[in-house]
Amino acid sequence: MGSRGSRAAAAQQAIEGVRELAGAGLTAEQVFRRADELLRDVLEYDAVCWHTADPATGLVNSVLSDDLSLDSFENAVRLEVWADDPATFPRIRRSGVRAETLSRATQGRPERAARFREQIAPAGFGDELRATFDAHGGMWGCAAFMRAAARGHFLGRHRELADTAARHLGHALRACHLPTGGGADADAGPAVVVLGPSNRLVALSGPAEELLARLADPSRTSLGLPTAFAMAAEQARRTASGLPVPQAKIRIQSGDGRWYVLHGSSLQGSAADEVTVVATAATPADAMPLYLSAYGLTAREQEVALLLVRGCDTRDVSRLLTMKPYTVQDHLKSVFAKAGVASRRELIARIMLGGGH
Repeated sequence: MGSRGSRAAAAQQAIEGVRELAGAGLTAEQVFRRADELLRDVLEYDAVCWHTADPATGLVNSVLSDDLSLDSFENAVRLEVWADDPATFPRIRRSGVRAETLSRATQGRPERAARFREQIAPAGFGDELRATFDAHGGMWGCAAFMRAAARGHFLGRHRELADTAARHLGHALRACHLPTGGGADADAGPAVVVLGPSNRLVALSGPAEELLARLADPSRTSLGLPTAFAMAAEQARRTASGLPVPQAKIRIQSGDGRWYVLHGSSLQGSAADEVTVVATAATPADAMPLYLSAYGLTAREQEVALLLVRGCDTRDVSRLLTMKPYTVQDHLKSVFAKAGVASRRELIARIMLGGGH
């Protein structure tokens, strides 16, 4: 077998390994580390930065990298939110593909991108390959792969392979966010932090210190606080500047399965560019769509499930969604199977409480 055949066989083996991650019962960090082992040789990258994301907005909410220096991570956050660059994660999603290289997006001139000039090139890299990990309508994570300048740009086969791997990684990360029961306990109340320039911590109140520890990134960064808080602050600054944002809030799940909602507000008249970020436990209304998406329900199945939670019976669902009663029953069977329940009561308890298995 020639080198091309060997590469193809290695790539197929890697993809099969990535596909199996969805059923392995792993955490997001474990998914990323195993994916790195499987993909590094076949994608031929020299460094990678992994992120989980708010599935509803696609906003990055954590970072993991064993390769890159995160000593100036505040600049990475700033560029992610403010730079109008080619091949950003949102642009990749809107393009209808899952992976894109910076060299291809800039027609061979990656220096046109601010992040290339300010971060990628100074670190010794010549190209970046980004991939978004979508599944069932949500973006559960993403990654940026870097290639040393001496090795040239990523090739088309690398992009195609990353696109295929990204689909399976979306399903693997979705499975990491299944309800675990952690949402049933009461929380201590809102956590409030005040961030100054470069998103440095100025003050905190309530249970903020404990929550910051629970939501800490897998990799330590120069921010000194979770990426999600810095992203919420930058979204607030964009809003205050009159620029569009996906949403003013960002969602993140803690290690025990609880969802939290972070909302940033720019302080009026603050000379220090300060922002307040309030973190609260997700309400059932906030968490339900995330749980339903995590179970892998289709958009129609989610509509049926939400109506059930609101107290509708089969006849109500049939009327409101304009579908035959037997079609509703078919959707219900699928919903129950995916959620691992046997009745509507069990489904409602699981969704309302983040009910465990």
